[in-house]
Amino acid sequence: MHFERPRRLRRSNALREMVREHRVNLAGLIQPLFISETLVGRAAVASMPGIDQLSLEAAIDEAARLSKLGIHGVLLFGLPAHKDAFASSAADPEGIIQRAIRGIKQRCPEMLVLTDLCHCEYTDHGHCGILDERGDVDNDATLELLARTAVSYARAGADVIAPSDMMDGRIAVIRQALDAAGFVSLALMSYAVKYASAFYGPFRDAAQSAPSFGDRRSYQMDAGNVREALREARIDAEEGADILIVKPALAYLDVVRAIVEVSELPVAVYNVSGEYAMVKAASAQGWIDEERIVDEMFTSFARAGASMIISYFAASYLERQQR
Repeated sequence: MHFERPRRLRRSNALREMVREHRVNLAGLIQPLFISETLVGRAAVASMPGIDQLSLEAAIDEAARLSKLGIHGVLLFGLPAHKDAFASSAADPEGIIQRAIRGIKQRCPEMLVLTDLCHCEYTDHGHCGILDERGDVDNDATLELLARTAVSYARAGADVIAPSDMMDGRIAVIRQALDAAGFVSLALMSYAVKYASAFYGPFRDAAQSAPSFGDRRSYQMDAGNVREALREARIDAEEGADILIVKPALAYLDVVRAIVEVSELPVAVYNVSGEYAMVKAASAQGWIDEERIVDEMFTSFARAGASMIISYFAASYLERQQR
């Protein structure tokens, strides 16, 4: 008996590449850098194998290496020498991030320098803003500090400012401050959808930013909420964001897709430290093939609709694509 059945295309490697539906945007890969004001050289982050804290000079050298490799963007996180309850060193024109921006742009003028904008690395309590008398983050007092820090980054030469604090109304306040200071064309890349996640643990080692008490659930998002994510993304777009970030990435690809389907703005994902550390740990045990796993992860980000990927794997992934 003869019957018709669906036929699956037998694909050679060349044909498989030719008919692939989704590809990673290599120009949209962004490598985070941790820059310490007190460090000399480099210091390995134990929970993130292959990632180092960098001195100012080492960070500039690393940016030059990444630029030569073909990475077009670096996202800067500062580890200041001084911390206090008011994050007073964050907006200092001679702060570690401000000096790093100037140094990287002087050495690599073509490199897109993105600055994370949050104060958890700068406060002695590790929360993302100024605290009120009850020990809660004071949203409105924090907005003024965010605006001042953003303007200081802009004056240092940042190309993109990425607020990650999750304060209400921050995009509008930062946009107004930047415009008033003459930086009307400077882009805002908002962490519009940032969940209160256990995937951030290794980052807090790298950035020395773990809260000294409590947690950040009062101002970061609950993992069960998608409609809230859509609302946050819409509000940030209306307030003047140019790019939206979803963080973390792997466990929230449905959220990425939901936002891509309703927003006209580019959407980025942050492939966070816990996702990186899990792959590294399993790979070290020989349980997985790291290169194939990372390729699948990055492809899933592209398939969900992300046009930009912030990842600690960015540089190594790009190197493999160039072999």
